Amino acid sequence: MAIPSPALTQTTVNPPMPDPVERRSEGEGPYRRLILRGAYMIDGTGAPAQGPVDIVVENDRIAEIRVVGAPKLAIDPDKRPALNGGEEIDLSGSYIMPGFIDTHLHLHTMKSGQRVPPEYVLKLWLSHGITHGRSVGSDNTRWIIETARRSARNEITGPRMEVYPMFGRKAIGEATPDTPEKARQQIRLMKRLGASGVKFIGAPENILIAALDEANKLELNSTMHHAQIAVTHSNVLDTSAAGLKSMEHWYGLPEAMFKDRIIQRYPSDYIYQDEQNRFAEAGRLWKQASAPGSEKWNTVMETLLERDFGLSPTFTAYIATRDVMRMARAKWHEEYTMPQLWNWYRPNRDSHGAYWFYWTLNDEIEWKHNYRLWMQFVNEYKNRGGRVTVGSDSGYTYNLYGFGYIMEMELLREAGFSELEVLHSATLQGARQLGIDADFGSIEVGKKADFVVVDENPLANLHVLRGTGAVRLNDDTGEVERIGGIKYTIKDGIVYDAVQLRRDVRNMVKAEKDKLGIPAGPMPIETVPYEN
Repeated sequence: MAIPSPALTQTTVNPPMPDPVERRSEGEGPYRRLILRGAYMIDGTGAPAQGPVDIVVENDRIAEIRVVGAPKLAIDPDKRPALNGGEEIDLSGSYIMPGFIDTHLHLHTMKSGQRVPPEYVLKLWLSHGITHGRSVGSDNTRWIIETARRSARNEITGPRMEVYPMFGRKAIGEATPDTPEKARQQIRLMKRLGASGVKFIGAPENILIAALDEANKLELNSTMHHAQIAVTHSNVLDTSAAGLKSMEHWYGLPEAMFKDRIIQRYPSDYIYQDEQNRFAEAGRLWKQASAPGSEKWNTVMETLLERDFGLSPTFTAYIATRDVMRMARAKWHEEYTMPQLWNWYRPNRDSHGAYWFYWTLNDEIEWKHNYRLWMQFVNEYKNRGGRVTVGSDSGYTYNLYGFGYIMEMELLREAGFSELEVLHSATLQGARQLGIDADFGSIEVGKKADFVVVDENPLANLHVLRGTGAVRLNDDTGEVERIGGIKYTIKDGIVYDAVQLRRDVRNMVKAEKDKLGIPAGPMPIETVPYEN
């Protein structure tokens, strides 16, 4: 006898609301008139850098973009737009880009397993240039929707968010619906609550198809993590045919290219809920698919291109699988990672993504091979005109908020994207995937005044976008120095000092360590001291 799902009562849909994010105290503006003077512009459309330019912002919109000279030449003052009682910022020699768009965000309340303040996460995002993103799962849907509304009104410090609740999860009041009609009801509920789209992860075939159909009828955008527990009946060809708009990660892609099997090969002791099982075998999946350039490979790619399907690879979500030690010892963890988040990362069976129970060299080598095939598909998809976006999926696997987004750019570069192609994916392509490109994603007159400013040239070295910058030997002084780090993030014409935001985060981490008696510097991975 089937046990009915709990009814969507007022109590289950509206649980007590967690504490709201603190009100904004950072940022200057928007101004009636603001002129950003003298920067080199990378406009997000794919055009090469231009400038120097003066960009006129009126309130929260771009009013004028004027090329005012050429590199290494004095600028004729008569070419520059008049201040007319406004404000100005001298950005001479800096580079200005559109605000970055992260297509895979997670923001949780303090009651989640990570137990970090949302203000900490929001400041890490904004200080790394992320002005807009897609939330694809939170521990409380009503709270994240209200937080997104407040951010859109600039009541809090952080990026705007398009909220895609996770279909079937308790965050909106019930477990996975057990009938197609209940699936449709849940999608309608998401719409009523104010969601922008839906994130699917897996469900029985008839329920998944009904939910996708309802989402399309209601004009809700959609994306999916094609979980292994449902991928046999819902690989990426199945779901895109049913109207799915994009995918997260890569699950569902290799399975669509199987030729000599229909189910991934698993060892006999495999259990999906054992996360080392799950992720170790995921690293052995791409080699089971048809080879690059094969008929099956091309058929899948061409079909997805015809369906205008988007890829949000989140390479960075799995990068520790190639070298756990490297990710666990990234420079930024020392000052930017909260102790409770560090405990979430360390090997344990309770935290999602902490699957390093006994991670071996063979696991890392398999994942390196996995990446080569995965990256080849993504790069070729881009080259054939497919839409690839930048999504970080931070908060797991030693992948720190903000820093993970820049690392995702670096991994797209490793996959074969040029620096301009990476920034195109991070801006205009992300906006197109979210359906917000009329207002966001490029520096064009009439669009929202969202910008990222950095003193160094990101086209020469994407590392300079990291909050910890890049290391360089100064040949004039002989000193080793750190350069870069985003200087300003501008959202809706409000100018945020990104350096100060990162300082705020460091102070938050230091205060937490002091409270717990944890010394400065790297935190240990082991809970039992090792002596040899």
